Amino acid sequence: MSTHKDLLSSPYYKEPGPKLDKESPFESMMERFRFATDLLKINEGMFQYLASPVQTTIVSIPVIMDNGEIQVFEGYRVIHDNVLGPSKGGIRYSPDVDIDEVKALAAWMTWKCAVVNVPFGGAKGAIKCDPKKLSQREIEHITRRYTSAMFDVFGPDPDIPAPDMNTNEQTMAWIMDTYSMHARKTETAVVTGKPILLGGSRGRKEATGRGVVTVTLAAMTKLGMAPNRSSVAVQGLGNVGAVSAVLMHEQGAKVVAISDISGAYYNENGIDIPAAIAYTAGNKGTLEGFQGCEIISNADLLELDVDVLIPAAKEDQINRYNAENIKARIISEGANGPITASADEILEKKGILVIPDILANAGGVTVSYFEWVQDRQGYFWTEERVNRRLTRMMREAFQLIYGVMEQYDITLRQAAYVYAIDKVAKTLAMRGIYG
Repeated sequence: MSTHKDLLSSPYYKEPGPKLDKESPFESMMERFRFATDLLKINEGMFQYLASPVQTTIVSIPVIMDNGEIQVFEGYRVIHDNVLGPSKGGIRYSPDVDIDEVKALAAWMTWKCAVVNVPFGGAKGAIKCDPKKLSQREIEHITRRYTSAMFDVFGPDPDIPAPDMNTNEQTMAWIMDTYSMHARKTETAVVTGKPILLGGSRGRKEATGRGVVTVTLAAMTKLGMAPNRSSVAVQGLGNVGAVSAVLMHEQGAKVVAISDISGAYYNENGIDIPAAIAYTAGNKGTLEGFQGCEIISNADLLELDVDVLIPAAKEDQINRYNAENIKARIISEGANGPITASADEILEKKGILVIPDILANAGGVTVSYFEWVQDRQGYFWTEERVNRRLTRMMREAFQLIYGVMEQYDITLRQAAYVYAIDKVAKTLAMRGIYG
């Protein structure tokens, strides 16, 4: 029988992740929102407008399940803001989602679009369900009934959904088809993140990770850091983390640590990232058993002495419990909310430059905007053109926010919120309140 000591010495033992705050990423977002509105001296009326959703829709989704029984699911769509243009945001399927979470995520999208100067407002949608317990047919019926119920909400001009947690290209294809059946015409621009065959954009899958790397390289230039003389750790090897790791590796950076659900893998001399990605592709998407690395905990990965840390996994990974132990010079938030508000001040005092999520991972919504433009024009770009325009917009956004940071002598995160909120508030003041 294995003892506790045997377990600890096993190469397959995975330590628990970092101790988490009870503070949610959405509470963190609101705290940063309040800081920005105070700095900008936003009056109470404007504050209430910016904090309140424009429209909240809740629908029932009755579906005949594979066993013949009827089950009713709940669906949400929150349009937080449409001052800058049509609202934009993903749709997630989760058993734990609720309307408050969707409202917060919709607000997040408003600031993210404003930061990268994409002419969209913010929105978010969700269906309260567990896709792991549903068949493909059941998921399709839930998606189509939800789309039908949201027909008057969605549209190329008012509100454009996209993939999010537990949704993908196929989900968007069903939404596009269902909306088109109701509209009596093919309307590819109603969603983004579609398969290329149905009007999707080249470069869309890699866009978020490419954006992360673009702003990371811009930050390294500001700090006088050369990629080929820098070390990197990437937490999470999903789409965003994998693309980030590959592109940093291609830039000559030494990626010393990566992680996924099987644990964290460390090699001080650098990991062969193409080999690691190829390994996961042939190993059911996991690094389990990958050779040539030391197995460490995800908590240890975050605290490695590296130049760049890219948390691209879950929220709340860096918080008041471990922020003091973080040694990276730059943290680029590939995930949404990987750093809690309680850790911000600690990291600032340590002199760590944090590239906030609403800037760092905005490459996805930027290329979603490109996809919408291409669908509206009926003319599609090469991947090289998509990547070139994405790189330009992300670099410009970083330089802009960096300038705001220097102007107000605040952090880059605070600068991103200040810029985004100021832009939306000024646009609203210019348009005026109808009534």
